Amino acid sequence: MDLTFTAEETAFREQIRHWVAENLPADIAHKVRHALRLSREDMQRWARILGAKGWLGWGWPIAFGGPGWNAIQKHLFEEECALACAPRVVPFGPVMVAPVIMAFGSAEQQQRFLPGIASGEVWWSQGYSEPGAGSDLASLKCKAERVGDNYIVNGQKTWTTLGQYGEWIFCLVRTSNEGKPQTGISFLLIDMKSPGISVRPIVLMDGEPEVNEVWFDNVEVPADNLIGEENRGWTYAKHLLSHERTNIADVNRAKRELERLKRMAKAEGLMGGMSDDVRLRDQIALLEVDIVALEMMVLRVLSAEKNGKQSLDVAGLLKIRGSEIQQRYSELMMLVAGPLARPFVLEAMEAGWQGDMAVPTTLLPLAGTYFNLRKTTIYGGSNEVQRNIVAQTVLGS
Repeated sequence: MDLTFTAEETAFREQIRHWVAENLPADIAHKVRHALRLSREDMQRWARILGAKGWLGWGWPIAFGGPGWNAIQKHLFEEECALACAPRVVPFGPVMVAPVIMAFGSAEQQQRFLPGIASGEVWWSQGYSEPGAGSDLASLKCKAERVGDNYIVNGQKTWTTLGQYGEWIFCLVRTSNEGKPQTGISFLLIDMKSPGISVRPIVLMDGEPEVNEVWFDNVEVPADNLIGEENRGWTYAKHLLSHERTNIADVNRAKRELERLKRMAKAEGLMGGMSDDVRLRDQIALLEVDIVALEMMVLRVLSAEKNGKQSLDVAGLLKIRGSEIQQRYSELMMLVAGPLARPFVLEAMEAGWQGDMAVPTTLLPLAGTYFNLRKTTIYGGSNEVQRNIVAQTVLGS
């Protein structure tokens, strides 16, 4: 196994770095660098820029309009975007539902839905979790009943990330109560402008309505929007979740945030600077070692994929380590900032107020980020559940 990059891969990295430097809007990069609030327009503006280049679907094969990059090239693209302080691409369209449509959708569905995803014009949301059906997703109750050429959908989804912006939502729905719970689930694509859909934002501890409840009241969905076969949705969901859990690991963002943490620790005027605090330096060093180890794990998977070998199913393991690392760097940033780390005040942020001159503006989002990242070990399948999956699929116990 060779984890070094070839000359061709290094040249590819330079090409990506140069393009991102020229095309990433400076105001968006500033916000990402300092963890300031990104608006919908900020996120979609970057998505459209990537879409115009043909890179929003950077993991897509050429047959579906993607660049056809191999696993290493995809990794290098993601790394260079993160290190340049580009926003994370909202994954629900290009990273999550698109591979499902490619693998299991009909030709008509592929022609209908993939172009809008590739261009960044259509905002997709994910309809998986429900009250009482989060990590135990197979117990979902949102029901879809076939009536003629339509499904009639009734029920609720919750924790729908950025669902207030959604134009389409892919949903797991129950179409049968016979047999095991997993065998009665189907995968539907639903227009969020359909009558009977209501979205209710949930304001989190950081003051942001990042997640939502989505209610379906006798919503008519054309049967043509069913992906694959009825009652086979669990198979498609597992295909999608492997993409989600790998995406949650986000080692490239961790590397960027590690550098931010180091800058904060060295900053003059920030509690006198803490770079000489031996205990803090030890914790930063341990974090860096774990980030490097996570990157090595990612590169091992990519090396196996590049060489056509079957790698271990480590999506759950990547999710566990990546989410724990995100929580650790947010905790260390709070420790460095101390009382200067303040939570978001929604009204003040909306008005553009960034605090008094005594508090560096880069510190204001820290508490909000800390609160927000508490959820990473829960969503996408809780880490406790992921450890069970790793024990069964990787360790064979």
